[in-house]
Amino acid sequence: MADNYDVIVIGSGPGGYIAAIRAAQLGLKTAVVEREHLAGICSNWGCIPTKALLRSAEVLHLAEHAKNYGLKLEGSISPDLKAIVDRSRGIAQRMNGGVGFLMKKNKVDVIWGEAKLTKPGQIVVSKSSKKPMEPQAPLPKNTLGEGTYSAKHIIVATGARPRVLPGIEPDGKLIWTYFEAMVPPEMPKSLLVMGSGAIGIEFASFYRTMGVEVTVVEVMPAVMPVEDAEISAFAKKQFEKQGMKIHLEAKVTKVEKGANSVTAHVEMKDGKIEKITADRMISAVGVQGNIENIGLEALGVKTDRGCIVIDGYGKTNVPGIYAIGDVAGPPMLAHKAEHEAVICVEKIAGLPNVHPMDKLKIPGCTYCNPQVASVGLTEAKAKEAGHDIRVGRFPFVANGKAIALGEDQGMVKTIFDKKTGQLLGAHLVGAEVTELIQGFVVAMNLETTEEELMHTIFPHPTISETMKESVLDAYGRALNA
Repeated sequence: MADNYDVIVIGSGPGGYIAAIRAAQLGLKTAVVEREHLAGICSNWGCIPTKALLRSAEVLHLAEHAKNYGLKLEGSISPDLKAIVDRSRGIAQRMNGGVGFLMKKNKVDVIWGEAKLTKPGQIVVSKSSKKPMEPQAPLPKNTLGEGTYSAKHIIVATGARPRVLPGIEPDGKLIWTYFEAMVPPEMPKSLLVMGSGAIGIEFASFYRTMGVEVTVVEVMPAVMPVEDAEISAFAKKQFEKQGMKIHLEAKVTKVEKGANSVTAHVEMKDGKIEKITADRMISAVGVQGNIENIGLEALGVKTDRGCIVIDGYGKTNVPGIYAIGDVAGPPMLAHKAEHEAVICVEKIAGLPNVHPMDKLKIPGCTYCNPQVASVGLTEAKAKEAGHDIRVGRFPFVANGKAIALGEDQGMVKTIFDKKTGQLLGAHLVGAEVTELIQGFVVAMNLETTEEELMHTIFPHPTISETMKESVLDAYGRALNA
């Protein structure tokens, strides 16, 4: 029997490693169990390395349009796929090693292997069946191995994996998940993307910028269906201007595999079947929690639709067992997992005034071109909730900084409660809006009213001025449009 811990975290993704660090900061003896790669999917195969790919695409786009900025570039410009992928993987390794450093710095033990709950307060760690990512950053010196470990509090942070549709299972060659889409051995000439959520549309954007013919099939009536309808429609027009083909209210019913291509049978809105052939296909129909084979059933931990059921503080129905991040349900976002981790650990430590998770104040960001970001209620959801609302809009085409940057296609939309002036939601599309959205997130957390936002001085010239103008527009006071 190994030494007892105060806290053991199963999984070292953004939720898991943050939980371990915060627990250690609060003086709790802590260990984290990992079976594959420190830093989890986000840093190794998701959030960070995908942004590296998208940055390469952005630079390529700017280079191809250099003449729009008064610049002449001699010679041809073309993507070096191996170099692009190598850069992305190198960044993933750097993030992976960074989390190892943080574990050592905070004196968190790393237990390498696969954990299984055997009873409340105890886990058994066996040899991992997963192959670590390549290249693997060196593991911290305080890494332990197989055995039985006990803790007063066990936090499950096992993340999620791509959802698979029966009959359209990814094979790693012709039908990809985000894993294969990040490390293509060669650039396909054509690509079919099934699903237009954040994962699907980001890959569609990357590959389209790289010159690939991209077709997107989405079963819902809008791309990025969780976003405000107006923002979604604006983004769709921009995608189509870039040459993407987008089929809404359509679904892939069958896939035929050729020697080096796939043919998808797509049922269109009118019920007709259209066959679409592409070199490769990405299945991006969401993710599902990793709840299997970790002992949840034997202990009676309640699950629902593939996720662990928790309260606002990460507690499950079994004392001493908690869950955070993707495995604890939507929204399946890294920053939600991180905040959930801090809430959970601070509640365990008995800190006063720990606030439960408020999911309405979790921002969502999609790093396609143009970017999309939002927080709070959409216009439709605000009306459904019974609010009498004011809606403000301001286009990038009326913003000096956006024009100077050559990025004048975008807009900011704000939604207020007409009676109280409460900011109910903010929705943005355009250049760098994933950086702008945090201003509205802070405002919502401070319960800021429209009057306070109007009295706030925004620097000029910045794209952030569109945020204030949108607020002014909701009250008929826009100054620049």
